[in-house]
Amino acid sequence: LRLKDDDSGDHDQNEENSTQKDGEKEKTERDKGQGSSKRKAVVPGPAEHPLQYNYTFWYSRRTPGRPTSSQSYEQNIKQIGTFASVEQFWRFYSHMVRPGDLTGHSDFHLFKEGIKPMWEDDANKNGGKWIIRLRKGLASRCWENLILAMLGEQFMVGEEICGAVVSVRFQEDIISIWNKTASDQATTARIRDTLRRVLNLPPNTIMEYKTHTDSIKMPGRLGPQRLLFQNLWKPRLNVP
Repeated sequence: LRLKDDDSGDHDQNEENSTQKDGEKEKTERDKGQGSSKRKAVVPGPAEHPLQYNYTFWYSRRTPGRPTSSQSYEQNIKQIGTFASVEQFWRFYSHMVRPGDLTGHSDFHLFKEGIKPMWEDDANKNGGKWIIRLRKGLASRCWENLILAMLGEQFMVGEEICGAVVSVRFQEDIISIWNKTASDQATTARIRDTLRRVLNLPPNTIMEYKTHTDSIKMPGRLGPQRLLFQNLWKPRLNVP
């Protein structure tokens, strides 16, 4: 508040100081307002259809053959945006490049809001992921079916699902779905069976489950969906 006028000789100085303080206060409040707007919660709009959880799209791209630390990997993943409703999802998704049209070593990640697509995140560190290798040309369709099933809560495993990743590589593509508790075999089995159903996988499709603890222990780092390359002899999914 500005000081009251008085008869002292310090009046002009007081008014000048108070005016300066007012300006600083306004700037502080403006900065706070801008900060709060950046952190503003994402909520469904009027008449929109809310999802059970908010989700965030991420994108990452790296130079193949160059191992990265967790810090440099975290710096490389870019947040695309967060959504809270079906309509908000389609606003993002309809403008995104389809995985089949990506080049190089690129990844799309879709994770619940507040969970980073990293092994070391608190929500992920005790979990793991189901991995399916795809022949080229199938990634776009399988990715869409997977994330729609995830957003629609078709896995029926409570809060266990953390997110999903599609990884575009030169000779094959990989999709994976991450869950919180690798030691819960009943949950991981249900996720596997649901994944088979929503992707309409042939009965002989090879599906690999890998814990994030094992991924962290492996030498080097090739991103959160690093795979067991000693298993490359396994047939890739060849859905018509």
